Amino acid sequence: MATAGTVPARPAPPKVLRRARVRRSTWLGVGLVTLYLSVIVLIPLAAVAWHAAELGPAAIWRVVSSPDTRAALQLSLVSSLAVAAINAVVGTIIAWVLVRDTFPGKTIVNALIDLPFALPTIVAGLTLLALYGPKGAFGVNLAYTRAAVMLALLFVTLPFVVRSVQPVLMELEQDVEEAASSLGAHGFTVFRRVVLPSLLPAIVSGAGLSFARALGEFGSVVLISGNIPFKTQIAPVRIFALIESGDSAGAAALAVVLLLVSFGVLLSLAFVQRWGRKGDE
Repeated sequence: MATAGTVPARPAPPKVLRRARVRRSTWLGVGLVTLYLSVIVLIPLAAVAWHAAELGPAAIWRVVSSPDTRAALQLSLVSSLAVAAINAVVGTIIAWVLVRDTFPGKTIVNALIDLPFALPTIVAGLTLLALYGPKGAFGVNLAYTRAAVMLALLFVTLPFVVRSVQPVLMELEQDVEEAASSLGAHGFTVFRRVVLPSLLPAIVSGAGLSFARALGEFGSVVLISGNIPFKTQIAPVRIFALIESGDSAGAAALAVVLLLVSFGVLLSLAFVQRWGRKGDE
Protein backbone atom coordinates (compact mmCIF):
# COMPACT_ATOMS: atom_id res chain seq x y z
CA MET A 1 0.00 0.00 0.00
CA ALA A 2 1.28 3.44 -0.86
CA THR A 3 2.06 5.64 2.16
CA ALA A 4 0.99 9.26 2.48
CA GLY A 5 3.06 11.65 0.43
CA THR A 6 4.35 9.00 -1.97
CA VAL A 7 3.26 8.37 -5.52
CA PRO A 8 2.68 4.73 -6.37
CA ALA A 9 4.91 3.41 -9.16
CA ARG A 10 3.08 2.95 -12.42
CA PRO A 11 3.72 -0.12 -14.52
CA ALA A 12 5.57 0.45 -17.76
CA PRO A 13 3.26 0.99 -20.73
CA PRO A 14 2.81 -2.06 -22.98
CA LYS A 15 4.48 -0.25 -25.90
CA VAL A 16 7.64 0.36 -23.86
CA LEU A 17 7.78 -3.30 -22.82
CA ARG A 18 7.35 -4.42 -26.41
CA ARG A 19 10.12 -2.09 -27.56
CA ALA A 20 12.44 -3.43 -24.85
CA ARG A 21 11.74 -7.01 -25.89
CA VAL A 22 12.26 -6.18 -29.56
CA ARG A 23 15.53 -4.39 -28.74
CA ARG A 24 16.82 -7.40 -26.78
CA SER A 25 15.82 -9.83 -29.53
CA THR A 26 17.42 -7.56 -32.16
CA TRP A 27 20.75 -7.42 -30.35
CA LEU A 28 20.63 -11.18 -29.79
CA GLY A 29 20.07 -11.75 -33.51
CA VAL A 30 22.86 -9.34 -34.45
CA GLY A 31 25.20 -11.08 -32.04
CA LEU A 32 24.43 -14.54 -33.46
CA VAL A 33 24.86 -13.32 -37.05
CA THR A 34 28.16 -11.61 -36.20
CA LEU A 35 29.46 -14.71 -34.42
CA TYR A 36 28.51 -17.00 -37.29
CA LEU A 37 30.00 -14.73 -39.96
CA SER A 38 33.15 -14.33 -37.91
CA VAL A 39 33.69 -18.08 -37.58
CA ILE A 40 32.74 -18.96 -41.16
CA VAL A 41 33.99 -15.94 -43.14
CA LEU A 42 35.90 -13.24 -41.30
CA ILE A 43 38.39 -15.34 -39.32
CA PRO A 44 39.44 -17.54 -42.28
CA LEU A 45 39.86 -14.48 -44.50
CA ALA A 46 41.83 -12.71 -41.80
CA ALA A 47 44.08 -15.78 -41.51
CA VAL A 48 44.78 -15.67 -45.26
CA ALA A 49 45.54 -11.96 -45.11
CA TRP A 50 47.83 -12.49 -42.09
CA HIS A 51 49.68 -15.27 -43.86
CA ALA A 52 50.20 -13.03 -46.90
CA ALA A 53 51.34 -10.14 -44.71
CA GLU A 54 54.21 -12.27 -43.40
CA LEU A 55 55.94 -11.76 -46.74
CA GLY A 56 56.04 -8.00 -46.40
CA PRO A 57 54.87 -5.42 -49.00
CA ALA A 58 57.94 -5.80 -51.24
CA ALA A 59 57.67 -9.59 -51.42
CA ILE A 60 53.91 -9.44 -52.01
CA TRP A 61 54.44 -7.05 -54.91
CA ARG A 62 57.17 -9.31 -56.30
CA VAL A 63 54.80 -12.29 -56.26
CA VAL A 64 51.84 -10.44 -57.75
CA SER A 65 53.89 -8.66 -60.41
CA SER A 66 55.79 -11.74 -61.60
CA PRO A 67 55.17 -12.40 -65.32
CA ASP A 68 53.25 -15.67 -64.91
CA THR A 69 51.11 -14.39 -62.04
CA ARG A 70 50.40 -11.14 -63.86
CA ALA A 71 49.39 -13.06 -66.98
CA ALA A 72 47.05 -15.31 -64.95
CA LEU A 73 45.51 -12.33 -63.18
CA GLN A 74 45.03 -10.47 -66.46
CA LEU A 75 43.35 -13.48 -68.08
CA SER A 76 41.02 -13.86 -65.10
CA LEU A 77 40.01 -10.20 -65.11
CA VAL A 78 39.48 -9.99 -68.88
CA SER A 79 37.57 -13.29 -69.02
CA SER A 80 35.41 -12.34 -66.04
CA LEU A 81 34.53 -8.98 -67.57
CA ALA A 82 33.64 -10.63 -70.88
CA VAL A 83 31.53 -13.24 -69.12
CA ALA A 84 29.70 -10.55 -67.12
CA ALA A 85 28.95 -8.59 -70.31
CA ILE A 86 27.68 -11.67 -72.17
CA ASN A 87 25.53 -12.71 -69.22
CA ALA A 88 24.07 -9.21 -68.96
CA VAL A 89 22.71 -9.51 -72.51
CA VAL A 90 21.94 -13.22 -72.83
CA GLY A 91 20.70 -13.57 -69.25
CA THR A 92 18.22 -10.72 -69.76
CA ILE A 93 16.95 -12.35 -72.97
CA ILE A 94 16.53 -15.71 -71.22
CA ALA A 95 14.68 -14.09 -68.32
CA TRP A 96 12.41 -12.25 -70.77
CA VAL A 97 11.56 -15.50 -72.62
CA LEU A 98 10.88 -17.37 -69.38
CA VAL A 99 8.60 -14.64 -68.02
CA ARG A 100 6.81 -13.31 -71.10
CA ASP A 101 6.63 -16.34 -73.42
CA THR A 102 4.83 -19.66 -73.16
CA PHE A 103 6.24 -22.74 -74.85
CA PRO A 104 6.40 -26.53 -74.33
CA GLY A 105 9.04 -27.57 -71.81
CA LYS A 106 9.21 -24.16 -70.15
CA THR A 107 9.28 -25.72 -66.66
CA ILE A 108 12.22 -27.94 -67.62
CA VAL A 109 14.15 -25.02 -69.10
CA ASN A 110 13.47 -22.95 -65.99
CA ALA A 111 14.82 -25.77 -63.81
CA LEU A 112 17.93 -26.19 -65.98
CA ILE A 113 18.91 -22.57 -65.28
CA ASP A 114 19.75 -23.53 -61.70
CA LEU A 115 21.75 -26.61 -62.68
CA PRO A 116 25.16 -24.84 -62.37
CA PHE A 117 24.24 -24.05 -58.74
CA ALA A 118 23.55 -27.71 -57.93
CA LEU A 119 26.22 -29.38 -60.05
CA PRO A 120 29.73 -29.73 -58.55
CA THR A 121 32.05 -27.55 -60.60
CA ILE A 122 34.53 -30.38 -61.20
CA VAL A 123 31.67 -32.37 -62.76
CA ALA A 124 30.94 -29.39 -64.98
CA GLY A 125 34.58 -29.40 -66.07
CA LEU A 126 34.44 -33.11 -66.88
CA THR A 127 31.22 -32.61 -68.85
CA LEU A 128 32.66 -29.74 -70.88
CA LEU A 129 35.82 -31.74 -71.53
CA ALA A 130 33.75 -34.68 -72.76
CA LEU A 131 31.77 -32.42 -75.09
CA TYR A 132 34.45 -30.06 -76.33
CA GLY A 133 37.66 -32.03 -75.72
CA PRO A 134 39.83 -34.00 -78.15
CA LYS A 135 37.21 -36.76 -78.32
CA GLY A 136 34.21 -34.50 -77.93
CA ALA A 137 30.77 -35.54 -79.07
CA PHE A 138 30.36 -32.40 -81.18
CA GLY A 139 33.62 -32.80 -83.06
CA VAL A 140 34.87 -29.43 -81.78
CA ASN A 141 38.08 -29.44 -79.76
CA LEU A 142 38.32 -26.37 -77.53
CA ALA A 143 40.37 -27.99 -74.78
CA TYR A 144 43.37 -26.09 -73.47
CA THR A 145 42.31 -22.84 -75.15
CA ARG A 146 41.04 -19.52 -73.84
CA ALA A 147 37.72 -20.25 -75.53
CA ALA A 148 37.40 -23.26 -73.20
CA VAL A 149 38.03 -21.02 -70.20
CA MET A 150 35.27 -18.66 -71.36
CA LEU A 151 32.91 -21.58 -71.95
CA ALA A 152 33.47 -22.96 -68.45
CA LEU A 153 32.97 -19.55 -66.85
CA LEU A 154 29.80 -18.93 -68.84
CA PHE A 155 28.43 -22.28 -67.67
CA VAL A 156 28.92 -21.67 -63.95
CA THR A 157 27.68 -18.04 -64.07
CA LEU A 158 24.57 -18.61 -66.18
CA PRO A 159 21.94 -18.29 -63.40
CA PHE A 160 23.01 -14.98 -61.86
CA VAL A 161 21.54 -12.45 -64.31
CA VAL A 162 18.54 -14.65 -65.13
CA ARG A 163 17.54 -15.05 -61.49
CA SER A 164 18.21 -11.37 -60.75
CA VAL A 165 16.07 -10.09 -63.63
CA GLN A 166 13.21 -12.61 -63.46
CA PRO A 167 11.47 -11.36 -60.28
CA VAL A 168 11.75 -7.73 -61.35
CA LEU A 169 10.31 -8.56 -64.77
CA MET A 170 7.45 -10.49 -63.18
CA GLU A 171 6.50 -7.50 -61.02
CA LEU A 172 6.48 -5.02 -63.91
CA GLU A 173 3.01 -4.00 -64.99
CA GLN A 174 2.48 -4.16 -68.73
CA ASP A 175 0.02 -1.26 -68.87
CA VAL A 176 2.78 1.27 -69.55
CA GLU A 177 4.20 -0.94 -72.31
CA GLU A 178 0.79 -1.26 -73.90
CA ALA A 179 0.29 2.51 -73.67
CA ALA A 180 3.65 3.12 -75.34
CA SER A 181 2.77 0.64 -78.08
CA SER A 182 -0.57 2.32 -78.66
CA LEU A 183 1.27 5.62 -79.17
CA GLY A 184 3.29 4.08 -82.00
CA ALA A 185 6.45 2.92 -80.22
CA HIS A 186 7.98 -0.23 -81.69
CA GLY A 187 8.94 -3.31 -79.66
CA PHE A 188 12.60 -2.52 -79.07
CA THR A 189 11.84 1.14 -78.37
CA VAL A 190 9.32 0.11 -75.71
CA PHE A 191 11.90 -2.19 -74.14
CA ARG A 192 14.67 0.42 -74.22
CA ARG A 193 12.63 3.37 -72.97
CA VAL A 194 10.12 1.70 -70.64
CA VAL A 195 11.33 -1.72 -69.48
CA LEU A 196 15.12 -1.43 -69.43
CA PRO A 197 15.34 1.43 -66.86
CA SER A 198 13.45 -0.75 -64.37
CA LEU A 199 15.57 -3.80 -65.11
CA LEU A 200 18.93 -2.04 -65.13
CA PRO A 201 19.73 -2.35 -61.38
CA ALA A 202 18.93 -6.09 -61.49
CA ILE A 203 21.00 -6.57 -64.64
CA VAL A 204 23.98 -4.77 -63.10
CA SER A 205 23.66 -6.79 -59.88
CA GLY A 206 23.50 -10.09 -61.75
CA ALA A 207 26.43 -9.15 -63.99
CA GLY A 208 28.47 -8.11 -60.96
CA LEU A 209 27.79 -11.43 -59.25
CA SER A 210 28.77 -13.20 -62.47
CA PHE A 211 32.05 -11.29 -62.51
CA ALA A 212 32.83 -12.12 -58.88
CA ARG A 213 31.99 -15.81 -59.36
CA ALA A 214 34.02 -16.07 -62.59
CA LEU A 215 36.99 -14.37 -60.96
CA GLY A 216 37.21 -17.05 -58.28
CA GLU A 217 36.15 -20.09 -60.32
CA PHE A 218 38.46 -23.10 -60.16
CA GLY A 219 36.76 -26.49 -60.49
CA SER A 220 35.13 -26.14 -63.89
CA VAL A 221 38.25 -24.55 -65.44
CA VAL A 222 41.15 -26.61 -64.10
CA LEU A 223 40.55 -29.63 -66.35
CA ILE A 224 39.51 -28.07 -69.63
CA SER A 225 42.01 -25.19 -69.52
CA GLY A 226 45.07 -27.42 -69.23
CA ASN A 227 46.71 -24.96 -66.80
CA ILE A 228 49.13 -23.65 -69.44
CA PRO A 229 51.12 -20.64 -68.11
CA PHE A 230 50.80 -17.44 -70.17
CA LYS A 231 47.96 -19.02 -72.18
CA THR A 232 45.12 -20.61 -70.22
CA GLN A 233 46.21 -20.37 -66.57
CA ILE A 234 43.79 -18.21 -64.61
CA ALA A 235 44.42 -16.70 -61.18
CA PRO A 236 42.70 -19.39 -59.02
CA VAL A 237 44.62 -22.12 -60.87
CA ARG A 238 47.79 -20.06 -60.42
CA ILE A 239 47.12 -20.06 -56.67
CA PHE A 240 46.86 -23.85 -56.76
CA ALA A 241 50.14 -24.04 -58.68
CA LEU A 242 51.87 -21.83 -56.09
CA ILE A 243 50.63 -24.07 -53.27
CA GLU A 244 51.85 -27.17 -55.09
CA SER A 245 55.28 -25.58 -55.47
CA GLY A 246 55.44 -24.88 -51.73
CA ASP A 247 54.88 -21.11 -51.94
CA SER A 248 51.81 -20.91 -49.71
CA ALA A 249 52.55 -17.30 -48.73
CA GLY A 250 52.68 -16.28 -52.39
CA ALA A 251 49.40 -18.10 -52.97
CA ALA A 252 47.90 -16.22 -50.03
CA ALA A 253 49.12 -12.91 -51.48
CA LEU A 254 47.41 -13.57 -54.81
CA ALA A 255 44.30 -14.76 -52.96
CA VAL A 256 44.17 -11.46 -51.09
CA VAL A 257 44.29 -9.59 -54.41
CA LEU A 258 41.31 -11.57 -55.71
CA LEU A 259 39.56 -11.06 -52.38
CA LEU A 260 39.96 -7.29 -52.57
CA VAL A 261 38.70 -7.15 -56.15
CA SER A 262 35.68 -9.34 -55.36
CA PHE A 263 34.87 -7.38 -52.21
CA GLY A 264 35.05 -4.13 -54.17
CA VAL A 265 32.60 -5.53 -56.73
CA LEU A 266 30.19 -6.75 -54.05
CA LEU A 267 30.38 -3.41 -52.23
CA SER A 268 29.58 -1.63 -55.48
CA LEU A 269 26.61 -3.96 -55.98
CA ALA A 270 25.30 -2.99 -52.55
CA PHE A 271 25.24 0.65 -53.66
CA VAL A 272 23.57 -0.33 -56.95
CA GLN A 273 20.84 -2.22 -55.09
CA ARG A 274 20.34 0.75 -52.78
CA TRP A 275 20.03 3.01 -55.82
CA GLY A 276 17.51 0.60 -57.32
CA ARG A 277 15.38 0.67 -54.16
CA LYS A 278 15.42 4.46 -54.12
CA GLY A 279 14.25 4.46 -57.72
CA ASP A 280 11.26 2.31 -56.78
CA GLU A 281 10.14 4.67 -54.00
